[in-house]
Amino acid sequence: MAEHREFRQRDRRVHPPAFTPEYKTSVLRAPRRALLSLQNSLSEVTGPTFGHAAIGPLDNDLLLNYAKDGQPIGERIIVTGRVCDADGRGVPHTLVEFWQANAGGRYRHRNDRYLAPIDPNFGGCGRTLTDADGGYAFRTIKPGPYPWRNNLNSWRPAHIHFSVFGSGFAQRLITQMYFEGDPLIWRDPMVLGIPDRAAAERLIAPLDLDAAIPLDMLAYRFDIVLRGRQSTVFENRLQGN
Repeated sequence: MAEHREFRQRDRRVHPPAFTPEYKTSVLRAPRRALLSLQNSLSEVTGPTFGHAAIGPLDNDLLLNYAKDGQPIGERIIVTGRVCDADGRGVPHTLVEFWQANAGGRYRHRNDRYLAPIDPNFGGCGRTLTDADGGYAFRTIKPGPYPWRNNLNSWRPAHIHFSVFGSGFAQRLITQMYFEGDPLIWRDPMVLGIPDRAAAERLIAPLDLDAAIPLDMLAYRFDIVLRGRQSTVFENRLQGN
């Protein structure tokens, strides 16, 4: 029987503090009292288990999985990467979910009131399972930046949200991927709230011409490291570093 261990506290030297006044939403979201450490139940440190039968053939193809009468508008791209541990070993059969805005910077969500139009052929979300070596890939449209009400003229850089499920329900980790060369990255309060510059840079996906398809689409690579000194910064859980 596998040994179950408590999840470890995150490294506060790397992750942004919960209270970051430059990121105005954090003022209301940040805890006002010291956090309590609670013992995890067995249901939290075990399961769920995902199988290929639960993944549809187009779940990892955002160009087609919502298309009605054509393909979505925008720059077609491929995103590839690996989910691995601190020693570089791939984490197999892990559910990776992703969601994003369309090429105009608008989400298909009822609360998104940005004036950019909804793309009728783009849903903006998908999922896949990592392979035996922890690899994953999906096709999509490069998302556009969008304004948000942080300061008078605040814009979020283009980004894709990622969710990674581990071996327990409490191990769902969420982060964002940015694109190499985007001038908005180092003007973004969420990015600037990360105290370690090297950790923030690990959220930027470099262009990967080796994975690009000539005369069709460019590719970006985003590896997700779950623990250790090179770990990806996650925004929602106490474990990860």
